[in-house]
Amino acid sequence: MSLVSCNDVLAQLDRSRIADAAPIWLGLGGMRIRLVCTDPLNMELRRYFRHVIAEPGPVDATVEVLEGQTLATAPDWVDWAREPGKSGRKDVICDLQDGRLVGKVRTGVTFLQSPGAIIAFGPCARNPNQIVNFVNTQFLNMSLRDGWQICHAAAVTDHTRTLAIAGMSGGGKSTSVLRLMDLPTLAFVTNDRLLARAGRPVPAALGIPKEPRINPGTILHNPRLHGMLDAHRLTALSELPTEELWQLEEKHDLIVADFYGADRVSHAAALTDFWVLNWHRNSADPTRLNDVDLAARPDLLGAIMKSPGPFYQKPGGAFLADDEPCSAAGYLEALQGVRVREITGGVDFDRVFAEGVALFGAAQ
Repeated sequence: MSLVSCNDVLAQLDRSRIADAAPIWLGLGGMRIRLVCTDPLNMELRRYFRHVIAEPGPVDATVEVLEGQTLATAPDWVDWAREPGKSGRKDVICDLQDGRLVGKVRTGVTFLQSPGAIIAFGPCARNPNQIVNFVNTQFLNMSLRDGWQICHAAAVTDHTRTLAIAGMSGGGKSTSVLRLMDLPTLAFVTNDRLLARAGRPVPAALGIPKEPRINPGTILHNPRLHGMLDAHRLTALSELPTEELWQLEEKHDLIVADFYGADRVSHAAALTDFWVLNWHRNSADPTRLNDVDLAARPDLLGAIMKSPGPFYQKPGGAFLADDEPCSAAGYLEALQGVRVREITGGVDFDRVFAEGVALFGAAQ
């Protein structure tokens, strides 16, 4: 027996286990989601999403989480090709007549994405970050179908100007944005996914409720964040060679409101400025910011564009294929009116901060 339709999947899941769970109502940019899961995950997610909690009411999507459940019939999994520069297996998919199963290779969490049911199942409580991502994927999917573009960028705003920062993975987006958050007039918009849509005089921007997951180097070089690690760990990190510290992958969740204040998060903004990090750790050249035309720089546009991934179902019903490119024309249209600057030379977060002070000082 093979899985052909969503009904084949649903027949092997027990949704009655969440019948008495208290829903978590979420709102972002006019979109609404009803999230249904049991404790202890319910309490953890309610705290995580606390700044986008909404009143009960009609919703655009319901996300169900079925802890510990598995399918008796193994899906016919196919590897989802990773982006250039990424290695190892991460996601597998099984396309159904009316939906898609997505499996996480490392954790075993499985997701059903379809118009009629949006469900996560498996070891969900042990992997709350994947449930957070699944919820945010629904916000992203709805936005894409409404004409937004996903940018691989972090962003801050002072409610007059909004600065997005893009760059290759591990290039310093989070470190740059969190350093800029030391300016008391700025609010955090997003850490790694920024939605942009054409507008006048400038495009609209919308972040998602995803807290930064930062590496030890970001913590070490930002005194405000030192409390995330104990003194012994900070000392050990300070003794590492610079290159080894930069390459260290050890993710820590930073709850922005806990370190900067509950009033320092604002997901909706007007996008005015975009910086693309194209600097190099081993360069001895001075750090420079130069205005660029993205239409003439496909390499920089490529650093901004972000595929929606295996969960995206298009308005017509078809799911995205792993070899489908992003639409450069769509991004260029969405970013019209934004001042784009390329940052080159050596890595210098002090220079980025100084430029940020100059940028936002002009609007204060």
